[in-house]
Amino acid sequence: MADWSGGNDRGPTPKADAIWTCVAGEAPLYHRNRQAAEDWLTARIGDEIDAGRRVLAGFDFPFGYPAGLARALVGEDDPLILWRWFAERIEDAPKANNRFDVAGEINRLFSGTGPFWGNGLKRDIHDLPRKGRARDFDAVPEWRVAERRAKGAFPCWQMTGAGAVGGQVMMGLPMLWRLRDRFGAAAWPFEPLEDKPLALVEVWPSLIRKVVAEAQRADEVRDAAQVRVLAAAVAALPPDRLAKMLSVEAPEAAAEGWIFGLGHEDTLADAARAATALKPPALQNDCFALPPGVEWTPVDAALALLRDRLEPVTATETVPLGDALGRVLADPVVARRSNPPLPNSAVDGYGFACADLPVGDPVLPLVAGRAAAGLRYEGTVPPGHAIRVLTGAALPDGVDTVVMQEDVELGAGEVAFRAGVKAGANVRRAGEDVTAGDEVLAAGRVVTPADLALCAAVGVDRLTVRKPLRVAVISTGDELVEPGKAAEPGQIYDANRPMLLALIERAGHVPVDLGRIADDRVRLRAAFDAAAAQADAVLTSGGASAGDEDHVSALLQQAGAMSLWRMAIKPGRPLALGMWQGVPVFGLPGNPVAAIVTACVFALPALGLLAGRGWRVPQGFDLPAAFSKRKKAGRREFLRARIRDGRAEVFRSEGSGLISGLSWAEGLVDLPEDTAEISEGDAVRFIPWSGFGL
Repeated sequence: MADWSGGNDRGPTPKADAIWTCVAGEAPLYHRNRQAAEDWLTARIGDEIDAGRRVLAGFDFPFGYPAGLARALVGEDDPLILWRWFAERIEDAPKANNRFDVAGEINRLFSGTGPFWGNGLKRDIHDLPRKGRARDFDAVPEWRVAERRAKGAFPCWQMTGAGAVGGQVMMGLPMLWRLRDRFGAAAWPFEPLEDKPLALVEVWPSLIRKVVAEAQRADEVRDAAQVRVLAAAVAALPPDRLAKMLSVEAPEAAAEGWIFGLGHEDTLADAARAATALKPPALQNDCFALPPGVEWTPVDAALALLRDRLEPVTATETVPLGDALGRVLADPVVARRSNPPLPNSAVDGYGFACADLPVGDPVLPLVAGRAAAGLRYEGTVPPGHAIRVLTGAALPDGVDTVVMQEDVELGAGEVAFRAGVKAGANVRRAGEDVTAGDEVLAAGRVVTPADLALCAAVGVDRLTVRKPLRVAVISTGDELVEPGKAAEPGQIYDANRPMLLALIERAGHVPVDLGRIADDRVRLRAAFDAAAAQADAVLTSGGASAGDEDHVSALLQQAGAMSLWRMAIKPGRPLALGMWQGVPVFGLPGNPVAAIVTACVFALPALGLLAGRGWRVPQGFDLPAAFSKRKKAGRREFLRARIRDGRAEVFRSEGSGLISGLSWAEGLVDLPEDTAEISEGDAVRFIPWSGFGL
């Protein structure tokens, strides 16, 4: 369900009278402008269709105009041609559009003044009156039939002011036309749905306004509540009820459109109440038990989502070789020159043409001079002659083989050696290492000292690299105090922030310390805003679960930015992944062990991708276990571990608050979801800290 808007960009902070969407069973999403909303709709609908699911997408604006407008504009009563007419004329940008000008253009087609009215601009629009009472018009009806039947509905002609929907219609129909064209959708009720993958339907949340008011949460924007409740209601309808609502008997609907659920308000309201009613969960003694309807998200599934949805965000710049160490290549490096550029000698010795050697042990006269590294010998070595050659020297013309000086006898002006020297011996061929035009380093590589040598050898003196990724770190919680300061009873020192700041730096990124934030949603929102302005990604610790003071997940949910949480991982199940003003946020658990595990498993690969390095799977190896363990199937577990005598030892306790185990450990043992029992000697996967890039 989508609550549309005809206005300009509403900014990064979620607010009312903006665009909100909601997929049944998920949190509402805020979109700051129509362009961002259409991009999201296109991507999400495409994902659902690719997964083999059919989609019903509802939009809260009229899909047509009162009978007569289509014929006046396009010469026939087909409302879908009217969609295309608007798509061809509407110019839309986040901060401006031409909807008022188009309304005036349509008014000029009729005698009198109207039918459109309302101008939200400072400049006057020719033939578009600012007030409805200025109209003198009766060529087309004021209302569609559906609007006359829907109590409280507004006509399509009002372009601005309280209750106006004219701008929504005019800015929404082009979007519908593009979705219909892209996905082969059916526009209801103008076309039969049949087996089309996407059904576009007109909705009006006010049909169930009372239920929406009952279900609206204390801190929820009304527009968000409307799409959430309506999506839940439609998803809860039995198939026969849904089919009945999609059957419209009013003949005017074929030309004007119709509101889904009109005439079935009680049925829709009952479905909404049932879908949004509070359902208390059964009592649980397991602290890791999930709320009803929430399933574990497997680690690999979460990683796949991050890998597919994220992309590099850092800008690029070109720097000299001396400034490129440790930077991420933005473009491939192509050799400007072969290495070696010319055939050269691999040893100190004597060069000659092998094909011209006499039978038996050769004795060759020496030409004057020598070939040394640097300037090439300019003469030509005649057949049957040899020349003194030093290591690295370009081979003179007439030389294709070099015999080592240790294998010759030097006489007066001549040199002798045993028969059997093979053609091309002790010679490096031109381009043997790299040929000019070869790609020598791929984009995404972190530049090493050896890479600098290679680049210099092939004539490359400057590299296009990405600017370092900036990662903000925020600790949350009233219980935290700064190390070294006096701690009250019940308070603890903030161990996570210095750990995460160091982890980010060791991973090659730039840490941005935004300090500690108390359990105060207003202050945390301000910190998120500051982080989005200063950094490319955000790591928080604490507040990622579902308690009263878990403000990280609550803010992300409220902003419609929460992607997923409740990971099938131990330690670290309460993990929030979301977006804030377009910046990825990784809400890590508050316990230090869980924080570093989830940072290594989820955040570091994702940060590498954002930095332009590509997705890198942590590198580990199999070792015999020096421990035994029984575990429940269903969750992936990471144990603090180290290697002793070729076997993997694990820390004495799995408690997430035992920070000493992190210093003790040299990495993590990774136990798959389905592993049930490990005995000493069984092979286990050990990932050293270096395997995570630390």
